[in-house]
Amino acid sequence: MSQPATMTANGNIHWKRNLFVCFAGSFTTIVAMTLLLPFLPLYIHQLGVQDNAAIARWSGVAYGATFFSAALTAPLWGKLADRYGRKLMLIRASLGMSIAMSLIGMATAPWQLVALRLLAGLLGGYASGSTIMVAAQTPKEQTGWALGVLSAGIMAGNVVGPLIGGVLPPLIGIRQTFWLIGGVIFLAFLATTFLLKEAPRPAGGKKAVAATAGEEKVNRPVVAMMWLSGMLLIFANMSIEPIITLYVGQFVQGDHQITLTAGLVMSAAALGSILSAPRLGRLADRIGHWKVLTGGLACCAVLLIPQAFITAAWQLVALRFLMGMALGGLLPCVTAIIRHNVPEGQVGRMLGYSTSAQYIGQVTGPLFGGFIGGSIGMRTVFLTTCGVMAIGAVLNSWQARRQRTIQS
Repeated sequence: MSQPATMTANGNIHWKRNLFVCFAGSFTTIVAMTLLLPFLPLYIHQLGVQDNAAIARWSGVAYGATFFSAALTAPLWGKLADRYGRKLMLIRASLGMSIAMSLIGMATAPWQLVALRLLAGLLGGYASGSTIMVAAQTPKEQTGWALGVLSAGIMAGNVVGPLIGGVLPPLIGIRQTFWLIGGVIFLAFLATTFLLKEAPRPAGGKKAVAATAGEEKVNRPVVAMMWLSGMLLIFANMSIEPIITLYVGQFVQGDHQITLTAGLVMSAAALGSILSAPRLGRLADRIGHWKVLTGGLACCAVLLIPQAFITAAWQLVALRFLMGMALGGLLPCVTAIIRHNVPEGQVGRMLGYSTSAQYIGQVTGPLFGGFIGGSIGMRTVFLTTCGVMAIGAVLNSWQARRQRTIQS
């Protein structure tokens, strides 16, 4: 029988095994949250909605429902993870998602689909829970790299999910696709239950955790800056989503070519982030998380300028790939900085709020891009987002200098 995990000065001795389990579980649950995007309108049509405008409305509500409820509950699950154990929250999330996805395949009306998508967000949160687990129990000198690896798995799920959603339903059917992914997530539940090893809770349980948290204070200015930075990162990545197809249509002819190129543009940033996240995380462990975060924000701001003045679609693909590489390691840096500036007993709650802030960026980014692009012009979206990212770089540089002054 394996020995229980223990915490040493360098973190949980099973942190690498935990990272592998969290990577696999986060990947599968993110795939589950995103795979219905290509066939969502078809499923709503199967559920009895005939009018195209109504299908579009139900599709938007159903897709956004999961992220809405996940944003609301992330701080709660983080707080409960601090109090009752991070592994327990991952078991809850994986089992809850497995059940919710299977039930979605049994929906008979669009309101049931929306309700079950809300339930999936409410019961889910595996990726954010994994982030808390990895951040809390990885040796501090390896935190950036480990979070970069986990971030790569999460972003890979965002890429692979829609691809699977485009391939599986024609082969096995829409309902069967949900049941299959529910079964895959159940395997993640089993792996989490039997393979993941959490270090024992402090003696005295939740009272000891509360006492430990009371002895240290949250570095609130730093943590608030990281919440803002995380929101800005997602905001910048999502701001052009509503206008990509229209923008690409200025340089490419034919509906098929426009759709294909727009897909490449969307995937390019994610691919760049997947490739760069572990490397930037390791670099941050070596030279400092603040330096990588500030530099990445500045690079992102610079790369947004030529995107507004492209003359061919391939240039946008290349620039979005480079931007994805610049963004790849930044969310792990945000998480690592939060981890290093809060007491052990409040890591989950603070990272839960960080997750909620990122969901705000996921919602406001497309709204901002659609409004500015439709009112002023699509090039303005890139330039305005550039200004937002530049402000973020300046604020982080100022906060980093302030921290060095306080510590000296």
